[in-house]
Amino acid sequence: MTGYPPSVPTEPDYGRLWAGGVATAVVAALAAVVGLLIARGLFDVAVLAPKGNGIWGNANTLTYALCAAVAALLATGLMHLLSLATSAPGQFFTWIMVLITAIAIVLPLTLTVKTDAKVATALINLAIGAVITTLVSTVAATARRRRRDRDAPAPTVKWDNGPHYYS
Repeated sequence: MTGYPPSVPTEPDYGRLWAGGVATAVVAALAAVVGLLIARGLFDVAVLAPKGNGIWGNANTLTYALCAAVAALLATGLMHLLSLATSAPGQFFTWIMVLITAIAIVLPLTLTVKTDAKVATALINLAIGAVITTLVSTVAATARRRRRDRDAPAPTVKWDNGPHYYS
């Protein structure tokens, strides 16, 4: 999955992890926009702000999309931290994200608003959580580079000292 044979030792490439995290933030923001467009535009469901201020205040599409993007960046930071501190970062990350996504799904269902608004918000949160969890997990699994042996001497460069003719 990393592109290297299993016998080649690798280490995380944090630059690629964060580049993937930024791309995930864009996808998560777009997933929020699409979810809101479907709920509001196709089904005429008042997501997030039913009859006044909902749990998100008077949130609009931009605010929801930005929150989704920030969540993706926070998830990338979590993966980075877990990669530094644990022996099985992918497993811990997945469990943490599944539980956070479950909270994001259940929370709107506890509000005293119309059922369609509760369900639409929960489904959008599920989609955003699934996008972030799968993309950051995949990026982390593939953002690897060949590990350099720290005790090995640096490779030497051989210069061609063949015949040189000067006029």
